[in-house]
Amino acid sequence: MTDLSGKTALVTGGSRGIGRGIVEALAAAGCRVAVTATTEAGAEAGAAAARQSGNEALAFAGDVRDSGRTQAIVDEIVAKWGSIDILVNNAGITRDTLLMRMSDEDIDGVIDTNLKGAMYACRAVAKPMLKQRAGTIINISSIVGITGNAGQSNYAAAKAGIHALTRSLAKEFGSRGIRVNAIAPGYIETDMTKDLPAEVTQGALAQIPLSRLGETGDIARAALFLASDDAAYITGTTLVVDGGMSI
Repeated sequence: MTDLSGKTALVTGGSRGIGRGIVEALAAAGCRVAVTATTEAGAEAGAAAARQSGNEALAFAGDVRDSGRTQAIVDEIVAKWGSIDILVNNAGITRDTLLMRMSDEDIDGVIDTNLKGAMYACRAVAKPMLKQRAGTIINISSIVGITGNAGQSNYAAAKAGIHALTRSLAKEFGSRGIRVNAIAPGYIETDMTKDLPAEVTQGALAQIPLSRLGETGDIARAALFLASDDAAYITGTTLVVDGGMSI
C-alpha cells in the first residue's frame, strides 16, 4: 500500500468525480489534503471525504481562473502546514459543440479553466516546492488531448496544452527535485458522463479493448503511483489510463 504519511497535497476540483476519488485516495495514503472547488459546499464535501481517513483536510472555495485566489490558497496551505508536496490539477469544464457554433465564451471558458488554471496553480506552488527542493505535480488531462474529438476542439486544445506544459515544467523543475507528470483518462464513469445517451456510452465501450468503462479509482490509483517514491525516476510523461481506447 502506498504510504504518503506526512505529505501535504492540494487537489483542484476535488468535490466530485475524478478529483474526489483522488482526494480520498491521497487521504487514505496518509496525506493532509487541501481541496478546492468553485463553491464552499463543494470544497467542504471533498474535505469531509478526506477527513474520513482520520487526516487533516482544508476546504477552499475559488475559481482556478483567478490567479490571485490560487496564490492565496497556496500561501495559506504553506502557512498552516509548512509545505506543499503534491499538486493535482484536476479542475476542468467542457463546452462541447462544433467549432463553427462555438462562442467566444465557450472557447475562453474551457481554455482559461482547463489550461490557464493549471498554469496558475503550477506557478503558485513553484516557489515553495523549489525552496524545499522536492515536490510532485500531476496534471489531469484526457485522451482527447492526444486523439482529438469532433465537437471538442476547445477541450482537446486545452488538454493538449496540458501535455506540453507538463513536459516543459519537468525540464524547468527537474534539477530541483520536482517531478511533473500528467494522466490522460479515457471514458470514466462520473457525473459528467452518466447523463450521456446510451448509444454514446455503447459506442465508447465498443472502442475499449478491456470492455469496460473506467472508474474514478482507476485514475486515483495512477495518481497515487505518480505521487509516490515508486515513480521517483518518472517525470515529463503522460500516463494514459483508458483501457486501451486510444490504441
